[in-house]
Amino acid sequence: MLKKMKWFLLIVFFVTLIACEGSDSAYDRGYGDGYARGYNSLCYPNASNIIYGDFDNQNYSRGYNDGERDGRNDCRAER
Repeated sequence: MLKKMKWFLLIVFFVTLIACEGSDSAYDRGYGDGYARGYNSLCYPNASNIIYGDFDNQNYSRGYNDGERDGRNDCRAER
């Protein structure tokens, strides 16, 4: 019984860790998606950009906007 309880608590612990995403992680995901979108929209306009799109998350949206701007600027700098 005690062994089953330990396994149960361990599983609950890991599920909780996975479910809780930090603001840095959301920003980083948004930044990566925005960067790809910004860069590809100018340098590879026919490429498809599948993104996570969690725009309800403020950190994701902020990262997306920063990344899109940086991606466009990097594409322009390479031309």
